[in-house]
Amino acid sequence: MSAPLLLSCLWAIGASLIALGPSRFHWPAAWVLIALGVPLVGWVTLDHGPIVGLLVLAGGISVLRWPVIYLLRAARRRLL
Repeated sequence: MSAPLLLSCLWAIGASLIALGPSRFHWPAAWVLIALGVPLVGWVTLDHGPIVGLLVLAGGISVLRWPVIYLLRAARRRLL
């Protein structure tokens, strides 16, 4: 297994462990996960192509669904 895929799996395990913790840590941890996940998705895409990169991105979005929902709501409010 390549380094970017291994780190992506560790990222997903870390996100799952954070989800088990108290809710007061969820948002600060979400910002850390986003900051680590964005370059990681780029690295996976660079090494393995856009299909695998999109799969990793979809996995990250499924884990961090509430920040994405809030981002889409804010974008929709600005456009309308």
